[in-house]
Amino acid sequence: MEDKILRKLFLGFIQIHILHHAKEHPVYGAWMHEELEEHGYEISPGTLYPILRNMESDGLLEREEKNVEGKIRKYYTATPQGEKILDKARAQAYELFKEIND
Repeated sequence: MEDKILRKLFLGFIQIHILHHAKEHPVYGAWMHEELEEHGYEISPGTLYPILRNMESDGLLEREEKNVEGKIRKYYTATPQGEKILDKARAQAYELFKEIND
């Protein structure tokens, strides 16, 4: 039960993390999965890829498909709207973390 609740809470952080990297450079699913694991997130590809698609549908990410060694790889970059949302999320997260760490 505790893991399920924590998972719900962290899904928002995962999206912020994705936006952060997609603003810096194009990202693809497998790379993002490894990046999230390095930060302690346990997320399956079956969870990550729908998040990426939903963020694209919401206008936060744009996708470009490239042929890499005979396979199509989908690269995602933050849209201007995604960058705006990231800036707001950073400011709100900063205020929240200040409060809960006092």
